[in-house]
Amino acid sequence: MTSPLHSMDRRKPRTSAALSRRVMVSLPLAAVGALHATAPAAARPDTSDAVASDARRRGRSVAYVGSRTTAAREGKGKGIEVYDVSADGDTWTLIQTVELDNPTFLITDRSRRHLYAVHGDFTYVSAYRIDPQSRLLTPLGRQETGGRNPAHLAVDPTNRFLVVANHSSGTLATLPILDDGGLGPVTDLLTCSGTPGPHRTEQTGAKPHHVPFSPDGRFVVVPDKGLDRIFTVTLDPASGKLALGPVPSVAAREMTGPRHIAFHPHLPYAYSVDELRSTVTTYRWDAERGALQALQILSSTESSMTGDSRGGEIAVSPDGRFVYASNRSGAGDSSPGGPDPDTIGVFKVSSRDGTLSPVEWTSTQGIRPRFFCLSPDGRRFYAANERSHTIISFDVDRDSGRLRPTGQVVHTGSPVCVLFVE
Repeated sequence: MTSPLHSMDRRKPRTSAALSRRVMVSLPLAAVGALHATAPAAARPDTSDAVASDARRRGRSVAYVGSRTTAAREGKGKGIEVYDVSADGDTWTLIQTVELDNPTFLITDRSRRHLYAVHGDFTYVSAYRIDPQSRLLTPLGRQETGGRNPAHLAVDPTNRFLVVANHSSGTLATLPILDDGGLGPVTDLLTCSGTPGPHRTEQTGAKPHHVPFSPDGRFVVVPDKGLDRIFTVTLDPASGKLALGPVPSVAAREMTGPRHIAFHPHLPYAYSVDELRSTVTTYRWDAERGALQALQILSSTESSMTGDSRGGEIAVSPDGRFVYASNRSGAGDSSPGGPDPDTIGVFKVSSRDGTLSPVEWTSTQGIRPRFFCLSPDGRRFYAANERSHTIISFDVDRDSGRLRPTGQVVHTGSPVCVLFVE
């Protein structure tokens, strides 16, 4: 398989350019998106830097919530919302709103001093400075990604380059991270090549959806929904050039549409959530060669689920004992989903061979969980219900992996990503 590389040699500027469109940053917004909980005093808005700095000292964290905002996506969000989160996870206080179009995935750099957002259905990525005390965001500018509909992004281990998946264009892009945390123009583009899968509308060409680095940082692993393949790519940390790895890709089962992949924290296994079939595939990971070998495929939905479903997100618990996968009812983003709430599948990991066995399916108490995540300490689980406009909190049972609703609900428009920073 060949994959053309398009190199662009540009001198790295020292600082980033200003945003070419107006970005609205609002403070305070006590009445918008605050936590709705059983206790009436759950939300205590206060946006001063002094209070936010004091919260950091008391072990609190900040959650950055990205959303869909455009009418084409039936978005009800405003952009990136910044919440102060109490140490127990029960109280979320909105401290900032940055009004943007479709900031659909967020990540920080390795120093956690800067935040980057891709903008779904558009052609650019934006950069922000994170205040070290308050954790509030200041815009640093934006850059084109060389493609359309960037869906995911990752920072390389050297903290020099950002890797972006251009979902609709079928390309991967690298952008240099500048001295001030902003981004330079695209350094390189790699086109994902192959034969599209048989789904008439979802597999019209290459559709890379995820670009995480392998645990040792040597490879970028790229599930491609359109080609039914997972690519393994290398990044030259000096030049920012991308190339296919020694084992360029592995074929997934026909019409699975691999979407996201998660690595086991200490065993040689990885797990993909497959969007089109709502399955979870277990792979053996050869870290030396950057090769995946499929070992097992399980349904991510319970056996009583007879309607259409799409896989969404996948994660491995910090201790490596459990895998979680989200299920979104309906035949893709254009369907309304529901009427019943969607689910999270919980699976136990075999320490012997990495394979999975079902534990339970838990209701997300909402529709379209495009994203979920664990809290930094692994004790809480948060499901972002895009169509229900809620983030639902669960306690995680460390022994069984089961999820139990806490009763805490964050009401916010079309949430599609939650990023915690301590």
